[in-house]
Amino acid sequence: MPDERLQIIPLGGVGQFGMNMMALRYGDQAVIIDAGMTFPEDDVPGVDIIIPDFSYIETFRDEISAIILTHGHEDHIGAVPFLLKEINVPVYGTRYTLSLLDNKLEEHGLWETAEVHPVDPLDKISIGNFEIEWVHVSHSLTACAAVAITTPVGVIVHSGDFKVDDTPVVGEPIDLKRLTQLGDSGVLALLADSTNAERPGRTLSERAVIPAFEEIFDSATGRIIVTCFTSSVHRIQIVLDLANDFGRGVTLLGRSMLRNVETAQSQRQLNAPDGIFMSPSDARHTDGDQLVLLVSGCQGEPMSAMARMATDQHKNLKVEEGDLVLLSSRNIPGNERAISRLISHCYKRGARVVDSSIARVHVSGHGSQEDLRILIEALRPKFLIPIHGEYRQLYRHKEWANTLGVVEPSNILIIENGDVLEIDQDRAEIIAKEFVGRTFIDGTLGEVKDIVVRDRKHLSYDGIVVPIVVINPTSGDLESKPEIVTRGFVHDDDPGGLVADMRDLIERTIGAASHEERIDLGVIKEKIRVELKRFIQKSTGRRPMIIPVVIEV
Repeated sequence: MPDERLQIIPLGGVGQFGMNMMALRYGDQAVIIDAGMTFPEDDVPGVDIIIPDFSYIETFRDEISAIILTHGHEDHIGAVPFLLKEINVPVYGTRYTLSLLDNKLEEHGLWETAEVHPVDPLDKISIGNFEIEWVHVSHSLTACAAVAITTPVGVIVHSGDFKVDDTPVVGEPIDLKRLTQLGDSGVLALLADSTNAERPGRTLSERAVIPAFEEIFDSATGRIIVTCFTSSVHRIQIVLDLANDFGRGVTLLGRSMLRNVETAQSQRQLNAPDGIFMSPSDARHTDGDQLVLLVSGCQGEPMSAMARMATDQHKNLKVEEGDLVLLSSRNIPGNERAISRLISHCYKRGARVVDSSIARVHVSGHGSQEDLRILIEALRPKFLIPIHGEYRQLYRHKEWANTLGVVEPSNILIIENGDVLEIDQDRAEIIAKEFVGRTFIDGTLGEVKDIVVRDRKHLSYDGIVVPIVVINPTSGDLESKPEIVTRGFVHDDDPGGLVADMRDLIERTIGAASHEERIDLGVIKEKIRVELKRFIQKSTGRRPMIIPVVIEV
């Protein structure tokens, strides 16, 4: 038995949704599984995406020999370009996954320097102490895989995102045969998707939405506008097939929709009927009952094609009376208000809206409890480690798995981001807790430091106060009355007289200062800032950003 133990370190995606990233270390070698991003909530103004903080992996960067990708969703590949800028190591994934990544590498100027290696299901590669095999699994995206990693201490299976879909629209069903073979040979640990661990039963097949879609296509008398995740290849294939069956052409709107459909076609993940697509200019002159618009922006993103159509801002097409708008996606937490506004805009323009609250037009891509049971019983791991989900999902996963009698209850371990889990054939234990934070990315400025985001929040909550003082540099006397400029705090002519009181306070502060303090710009600025801060906080309970300006005349 080897003396060393394997370390499993989640760097994102455990105890939270998104930013999925995992490190496996053995001896002086390591691999990274996935590197994803997440979208910000309202509490981080001006931030476009959030990725894991890479500072911890700097401590073992020379050990990292590869990035292993399970599939091509943003929460699994969105941070890869940023990671490659820190550690330029080979990237392995299925051909379609890497084709989605190529678009990102090109945007970041990494397309020529990145070393990418496509693999097919059941391919095996050896990277130092690790042998890695990709096993096909079902998900809402195609060409997804679990990875089975043979290490000196045993086989570790990372499920990626999965569900047990026996009848996918595109591609093959989950490869339960190979997963069972791995279980027969012995699996030390399973790292399993917990997203739907609270849901009983099985997650429905991607084909489950077809009856509702058929009914919509059959009853619609005008245009059908479908918005879904642009990576939902199964859903897009259903739309293309039904449009062809009902004699409708399809127009693609939105950059990500155009790009992803083109990529999926090039990788033979989509089978588009001949002549099905038409340009936006042709769509403007096509009768509504002969047209389907397939549009990006199902989450109500303000600049998306769907949002612009719903607010008459799109340069080519807009939502009109008689349209049927089909929202075929789940609501990402935090986007509820934006989606609600989008629906309201569509109704205002006389369109009918159908979403998952009205008909079964969306199914999840993640396995529910019975899917988890099938996976666990196929692999029969010694240790089970729930991943991908908030703590409550991880806990429910453990609770459900305890009822199956496959894994010893003491061998089902809940870990969180930054936990260093050491494991061998006999035991698994958390030996350390490392700090793994998050990095804010502004699309125009790049990485944004925490202090900048804090300042943005500060300004958005409490505003800014700029006192302007003109002082004689020799005498230290005021040359004119102080001026106060405020934004997001109070208006200059506030009826409560707060601005006037602040002016009086500044005059008193300067008057009480010594001559030496008044002619020292740094000192007098700080005295003004401190006195104003105390006064404003006592008077209003607010803490605006205060930036004194002292001019010498």
